[in-house]
Amino acid sequence: MLVPRALSVPAILPALAALLVGPPVISPVLAASSPAAVFAIELAEPGVIGPRPLKPDEARRLALATDALRREVAGRGLDPVDLTPQAAAIRRDAPLYKCEGCAEKIAQAAGAALVVYGYVQRSAPQVLNLNITITDVASGKVLRGGQVVIQGDTDETWLHGVRSLVKNRLFAEPLPNRS
Repeated sequence: MLVPRALSVPAILPALAALLVGPPVISPVLAASSPAAVFAIELAEPGVIGPRPLKPDEARRLALATDALRREVAGRGLDPVDLTPQAAAIRRDAPLYKCEGCAEKIAQAAGAALVVYGYVQRSAPQVLNLNITITDVASGKVLRGGQVVIQGDTDETWLHGVRSLVKNRLFAEPLPNRS
């Protein structure tokens, strides 16, 4: 191969490296929207031993926040999968935020590539912490996570907390290896 005098060996090294590596391989999961298991947001109560029945307002707000999370995630390119067939496993392994890998196993059985789960922890009567994590099903690696403080125990403050966390922490930049 003849190299023109104007090009030195260091100048053509990047081009040669690109030829050796070849074109980037795009995974089918990355080319389309990624299927994601979006689990229900749970209530974490560190001071309470064992599960307790949720108060009606708590149950309603958790469902409201979960629905908002599913909409927000879907609106950012992820495709929530149906978790209904895994209902028994979800009940068995709950709370998912501290089951160490069980959420990924359930998500894999549902055909998901990503796991989205979270919990709300009450710090004071009108102060709550919302935590949401996105993990990779195959590796269990945390891709994104974030926390937001919700001040005020109303439907609107919970929804604002979910929207803010999704926008400013979870999807502020593309997910690693997902764009």
